Amino acid sequence: MAWRGSTNVKDRIFACLPYLLPLVEGIGFGQFLLNQFPALGVILLPILPVIGIYRSIPFAGLIIFFALFMLVVRNEKINHFIRFNTMQAILLSIVLSLCGLLISLLSPVPGSNFAIETLANTIFIGLIASVVYCVAQTVMGRYAEIPAISDAVHMQVR
Repeated sequence: MAWRGSTNVKDRIFACLPYLLPLVEGIGFGQFLLNQFPALGVILLPILPVIGIYRSIPFAGLIIFFALFMLVVRNEKINHFIRFNTMQAILLSIVLSLCGLLISLLSPVPGSNFAIETLANTIFIGLIASVVYCVAQTVMGRYAEIPAISDAVHMQVR
């Protein structure tokens, strides 16, 4: 379903790009899973150059967050479809940051290695599923509806 007008191929491509942000930020959660199953790393090969650039710039996450929010989400001249997907990618990134805080809180607890590994794997698999779902819906020209996150996006993007 395309709200607020139709989307063309260019809009769909630009709406998919912001999903690189949560994917790059969430790659750390997959370290345990990728160590256990190295063949899964092949899936992530195309984004390795993006990860290298992202990690070479100090405060890249913060810079990209403010740039996307101020220049894309708040710019009403940009198509609603692109702004919606950009805000959704930003919120996914914020959720990942909160998950990272949760894991850092569990780290000092003795004997929590199994819980941390399980939680990190679950977060990583959920992230990959969310990004694949959102990109697939975006390529088809539909709004990807993720419970709770999409509701917050609708409140932010008018």
